[in-house]
Amino acid sequence: MHIELPEKRYYGIGEVAKAFNVNTSLIRFWEKEFDVLKPKKNAKGNRKFTPDDIKNLKFIYHLVKERGFTLEGAKIHLKEGKKQSLNTYEIIEKLEGVKAQLIKIKSQL
Repeated sequence: MHIELPEKRYYGIGEVAKAFNVNTSLIRFWEKEFDVLKPKKNAKGNRKFTPDDIKNLKFIYHLVKERGFTLEGAKIHLKEGKKQSLNTYEIIEKLEGVKAQLIKIKSQL
């Protein structure tokens, strides 16, 4: 899954949910369930997600929505083999981004 987000330091929960095409309640639920998600909160209590949070959300989304892991299975997978799995996922993500760019260039020709 290729997520289109502008380069920023912080993202609001609305734009994160829109980028992932899910409800904001699911993002809040995953925040409670997964320890790796720790968005900062401003004085009003609004969540502000960093690029690292977005990276973790992409991986959680990949495990739960694309590969069909249960929440417990995804938690175990994150704890046990996070580094190796995350590196593999990042490589796949980069390759999908390159593929999307090549398809875009091809369509412009």
